[in-house]
Amino acid sequence: MKDFLLNVTRYPRYLIAFGLGVANSVLEPLAARGRNPVTAVALIGAAISGLLSLGLILRAMVNPVPMA
Repeated sequence: MKDFLLNVTRYPRYLIAFGLGVANSVLEPLAARGRNPVTAVALIGAAISGLLSLGLILRAMVNPVPMA
């Protein structure tokens, strides 16, 4: 049972390490492209558009409008 609990405690550390690795591999190229002002504006616009879309989709999923 001790080995089982030790193995279970490793999963959160693995998940955190995996998430940080993915975030690093995604954000590093974006940061390099963000030095150009035109590209930086486009990246900011894409990020705002993505967050707005995600918010609208989640709002529609949580508060569905009744069918007429």
